[in-house]
Amino acid sequence: MIKDQAGATIVEFGLISIVLVTTLLGFMDLGHSLYVQSVLQGTVQKSARDATLESGKVDVQQQLLDAAVRERVQLLATNSTVTFSRRYFRDFTKAAQATAEAFQDINANGLCDNDEPFQDNNRNTVWDRDGGDNGQGGAKDDVVYTVKMTYPRLLPIAKLVGLSENVTVEARTVLENQPFGEQGDYGSPIVGHCT
Repeated sequence: MIKDQAGATIVEFGLISIVLVTTLLGFMDLGHSLYVQSVLQGTVQKSARDATLESGKVDVQQQLLDAAVRERVQLLATNSTVTFSRRYFRDFTKAAQATAEAFQDINANGLCDNDEPFQDNNRNTVWDRDGGDNGQGGAKDDVVYTVKMTYPRLLPIAKLVGLSENVTVEARTVLENQPFGEQGDYGSPIVGHCT
């Protein structure tokens, strides 16, 4: 029986330190992701408020606002990919419900395809899964502004624990355009055909 225990502590620490360091790095990576999400959400909300002003309807103004969001979040992750989406609805209830336009599912596959007829409520000639339309809309329309950001993880520990090497965060907000005029009218729904 060996009675000399000199060095046992260092061996135990060596075994535990791998788990300890991996856990600490994981929490740092998670904290960075939460911080990026928070900054992205705040930046999106500010940009969306600016976009709801009358001048926000102009395409050039929207591009400037998107560029400001991209610039702000790329300070946190310089090699990130940032994508933008704007969908507008007649009112907040329709934006929240995000109900697809009705279509006749002739081939019973659950998809609007193969020239199946659909009810085009917003008259944009496209079947909309959420019932909205692309863009900023007009006066009093409700806009869902979505920004998605994908960037490499802060620390290269993803492979050790089976995670993706990239993180994707998304921020979304809904705001109503200011009443700078009368809200437009789509008119009566028309019949469209799915592609």
